[in-house]
Amino acid sequence: MSSLKRDRDGHDAGDGHSDPLSAIVRIFLNSNLSIILIIFSMIIGAAVLFITPREEDPQIVVPLADVFVQFPGHTAAEVEQLVSAPLERMLYQIDGVEYVYSMSQDDAAIITVRFYVGQDRERSLVKLFKKLNENSDAITPGVTGWVMKPVEIDDVPVVTLALKGAGGDSHALRRVGEELVERLAVVPSVSRAFVVGGESRTITIQIDPELLRAYSLSVAEVTAAISAANVARPSGSFDRDDHSVAVTVAPAFYHFDDVANAVVGVFDSRPVFLKDVAAVRDGPDEITSYVRHGWGAAQAFERHAGSPGTTIGAAHDAHPSRQHTTDTQPSVTIAISKQKGANAVHVANAVIRRAEELKAEVLPDDIDLVITRNNGLTANEKVNELVEALGVAIVIVVLLLTIGLGWREAFIVAVAVPVVFGLTLAVNLLFGFTINRVTLFALILALGLLVDDPIVDVENISRHFEERKKATRRIVLDAVAEIRPPLISATLAVIVSFLPMFFITGMMGPYMSPMALNVPVAMLMSMLVAFTITPWLTYQMLKGHYPNEETGATDDPADSAANPAGGHHESYDPAVVQRTLLYRFFKPLMVPLLKTRLRAVAFLALMFLLTAAAAGMGALRMVPLKMLPFDNKNEFLLVLDMDEGTTLERTDAVMREIEEVIRVAPEVTDFTSYVGTPGPIDFNGMVRHYYLRQGTHQAEMRVNLVGKKNRTRQSHAIGLRMRDELTAIAKKSGGLLRIVELPPGPPVLASLVAEIYGRVDQPYSELLAAARTVAERMAREPGVVEADDISEANRDRFRFVVDQEKAALAGVSVADIARTIQVALSGDSTEKLRVDGERLPLGLTFRLPRLLRSSPEDLAQLPVKGRAGQMVL
Repeated sequence: MSSLKRDRDGHDAGDGHSDPLSAIVRIFLNSNLSIILIIFSMIIGAAVLFITPREEDPQIVVPLADVFVQFPGHTAAEVEQLVSAPLERMLYQIDGVEYVYSMSQDDAAIITVRFYVGQDRERSLVKLFKKLNENSDAITPGVTGWVMKPVEIDDVPVVTLALKGAGGDSHALRRVGEELVERLAVVPSVSRAFVVGGESRTITIQIDPELLRAYSLSVAEVTAAISAANVARPSGSFDRDDHSVAVTVAPAFYHFDDVANAVVGVFDSRPVFLKDVAAVRDGPDEITSYVRHGWGAAQAFERHAGSPGTTIGAAHDAHPSRQHTTDTQPSVTIAISKQKGANAVHVANAVIRRAEELKAEVLPDDIDLVITRNNGLTANEKVNELVEALGVAIVIVVLLLTIGLGWREAFIVAVAVPVVFGLTLAVNLLFGFTINRVTLFALILALGLLVDDPIVDVENISRHFEERKKATRRIVLDAVAEIRPPLISATLAVIVSFLPMFFITGMMGPYMSPMALNVPVAMLMSMLVAFTITPWLTYQMLKGHYPNEETGATDDPADSAANPAGGHHESYDPAVVQRTLLYRFFKPLMVPLLKTRLRAVAFLALMFLLTAAAAGMGALRMVPLKMLPFDNKNEFLLVLDMDEGTTLERTDAVMREIEEVIRVAPEVTDFTSYVGTPGPIDFNGMVRHYYLRQGTHQAEMRVNLVGKKNRTRQSHAIGLRMRDELTAIAKKSGGLLRIVELPPGPPVLASLVAEIYGRVDQPYSELLAAARTVAERMAREPGVVEADDISEANRDRFRFVVDQEKAALAGVSVADIARTIQVALSGDSTEKLRVDGERLPLGLTFRLPRLLRSSPEDLAQLPVKGRAGQMVL
């Protein structure tokens, strides 16, 4: 006869509970380990919730790099044939490369190399750099250089600040911004700080062609003389009086006056100074871009501290003339990026706190510092909103369980929720994920699934207590063992259903990876809780309502008085069930459907037809089909593209018209315009290469909206409402305006992208014609707007054709002529001047005055010196 062990209640512990899972249930049931597990999981969950970095979007590792190649003096077709195509073939040989794109233009090319999503970033960049170095001997002669610039998500600034005031002097604002950048760059976990807009201090040397001819000098001689004088070089040392003395050749320039008095030649046995042939000016550089900040109609709305549109260091009611003005003023933007792995919330808060200190210490009273972007606050608010939604969902679940099972059973299930979430967040941190909206969405989704295991556990244990009219640990073991197979099967089925998310390709894969991890982990933790905490807590919470084995009495006097027999209630009696509210509600609905077979079949057929009709709404375009819904953001971006060749002033004029519409919109708090220069990019702009939008025909505007709670329309609806008026302004001037919203998922180049390929020998003009045909066809598709291609518009071009015979007779080379025209138009800023007290070295910029370089006739009068010393025009 086999020996039997007896549990603490005097019942056989039985041969039926000798498997490992039953042993785990018994260990937790007969001890206080469940209390330890509950406390441990809640503590670690709270700690992880605090220390895990918070971000709005998941970190997507997309190894990406741009290779900028300079090939001066060649047309776009020549650049494509001699540089871009060979580099494309060479770089595509690197293992792990998914796409290689190139954009060829006159004198330069940009080759973008994109590796597969998930590839190690450092290894990928090393492969790219190694490939370029190994094949440097195969690069086409004439390439003056190439630069590889990696692009990653941490390049996106988390905080941007707008400096405005100083009487609208963008040069003064730029100098203040350069000082602030140096001080903000030392904030912990800041990786990069830079200034956008304004004119830097520079020493402009405006050469006068007439004076050059008078002194028999050329542009090349003047620039060469300044370069030769601006040299500092260690020259060695000598010993004297038992000491070693270092010798250094010092540069000739230390101050502005040194530059003006530099000797650039000799004429009639007298030195010719730079100020004799050029106007030397110390001040702002030429205007090449415009940056402005303006207030919107919703500027007076009260906002959270640190939110976009908040003026640092000024109370909301202080300086009413500034706070409520609608004027658009010149400004510069300070952009701050965080280090990889740093918490965006902490970095943003630290930067803003330091900016508040600098406002009091450094900034003049007439300069305001306005927050125009705070991704830390946005991420924190998004996480807090989802945590709040998670709490509301938990309360709803508990209330429903209270109605269906009772408050004690609901409390048991409610305890399982924070325990599961605490353990799940710990695993989330161990796998290197941040807390973002996808992570919390996964937890909200898992909430409805993870409570199933505890509910089934509690309900079955309670049923066994009810049927046996007593509560013992042996009954708990029997009840848990009874539902164990279906519980495990159901959990594994849910996990298997989410496994395909691990195999999603492209950027959507890593974007949705928090959901692919957290939902299965939450289900596993839920099953763990169902076998450990739930049986113990159910026994402790319900045992007082049933007679125990020794005395036959309940621990609850109220229950004993109400039910002397010891039973809690007859909830499983059919007569009792028929008196419930749910039964009385559903019986009139279900009985007619189940009365005859024909009615049941007709009802199922009706459900099938309704399902097919719902699915057909998408096929018939009655409802839009989207993978993710529109997100209600507090900002959007306006992107303006004029035809190539449009002047900066014309583009700026169009942008000013758009500003007039934006600033009267009731939901707009503030906006910042960037004309001729790219503004600080966001995640969407990083993928779309908005940081390359640097041209006189390009502009953009970042618009901030009042908070969601202060407006009735979502950001998408606001953009749609203003779209027609804004696009009409751009179209009137021959431009194209796009309203760009931050996508709810990973960014893409556009909603629809078509790539046109042709034969190797096919002319590029035919590809452009085909692209236009495709664009026209797309534009006819319902819902498609702003169809465009990447081709450049035709623009006027003037070519200097050198008469080789005359040039040879005069002793002038084509290189001399090209160099002279280049300095006259584009300027030469290779030389720098280090001045004490300046944060940055000053540039020495040689160029012609604007009035003397605005026509071919003026350029044709530039003197070039021949081999015999004679001046040649």
